Amino acid sequence: MDIGVISMRYARALLKSATDSQLEDTVYQEMMTVAKSYVDVPALRPTIDNPMLSKDKKEALLIVAAGENPCQLTKSFISLVLKEDRENMIQFMANSYVTLYRKQKNVIRGKLTTAARVSAETEQKMRQMVEGKTNGTVEFETEVNPDIIGGFILEYDTYRMDASVRSKLNNILNILK
Repeated sequence: MDIGVISMRYARALLKSATDSQLEDTVYQEMMTVAKSYVDVPALRPTIDNPMLSKDKKEALLIVAAGENPCQLTKSFISLVLKEDRENMIQFMANSYVTLYRKQKNVIRGKLTTAARVSAETEQKMRQMVEGKTNGTVEFETEVNPDIIGGFILEYDTYRMDASVRSKLNNILNILK
């Protein structure tokens, strides 16, 4: 079977169970933490995939990877995944859950890149603008990149607005060539 199909099935089941228990927001945060743990700790994957490591130790590791004091549903989910010998796919399941949750709750990821740090007020105005255009909730991330010289780059969904000084200078340079 395909990893994507399996991970999506588990993620759907987890989302349904979390929604029924009204824990979908909590499980969402924990699944994001699991996914981030796999990225931040590269040794986690080979450790979890190691057949010599006992299920109890794998479970303990995955519970720690889910964050501080995960809910009972997350712990039960991890136990089920281990019982079914699907621990090699848990990172994909976590990412699939995050995707399904965002789709269900109409959560859009947004990113604002500026040359210098912006105030919380400016960030909030940008968030409100994006929420107004998308009719959804926005998870906003800000980044400071001095290479853009000035202005900003706003990205959300499939939209990208580049109002940076660097891009304007590049446009002028291309016209002059």
